[in-house]
Formats: sequence, structure tokens, C-alpha cells
Amino acid sequence: MKVSELREMNVDDVKNKLEEFHEESFNLRFQHVSGQLTSPIRLRQVRRDIAKAHTVLKEHVLGVRALAGGE
Repeated sequence: MKVSELREMNVDDVKNKLEEFHEESFNLRFQHVSGQLTSPIRLRQVRRDIAKAHTVLKEHVLGVRALAGGE
């Protein structure tokens, strides 16, 4: 997911997306440990998506950049 897509969302949507990323990361790590992971690149992509979502939320908190439907 692109950072610009996350910035177009409101705060609640970004938080929900972050929860989805964490859940997917958990499932992918479990598959990796059990040897069933078909796409190891997806694990890296999800970790980066989590970092992007955290960055967008932190920008909002610090007032660096407002999110859509800002609070």
C-alpha cells in the first residue's frame, strides 16, 4: 500500500488498516515457521506497510501533515 493512499484515509481507517496488517503479519510468520509460506516477499511488504501506517499516524499526532477527515 502506498503512503499516499494511507494519507487519504481518516485516522480510524488507518488504525483499522494497521490492525489488518498486524493480523496478516502474524499469519505470515506462522506460515513461515511451519514451512508453508509461498511468498516470502509478502512478509517484508507487510512489515513495511506497518511502518508506513505508523509513520502516517505519527505525522498526524505531531501535526506535520493532516489526514483526510482530520480530527
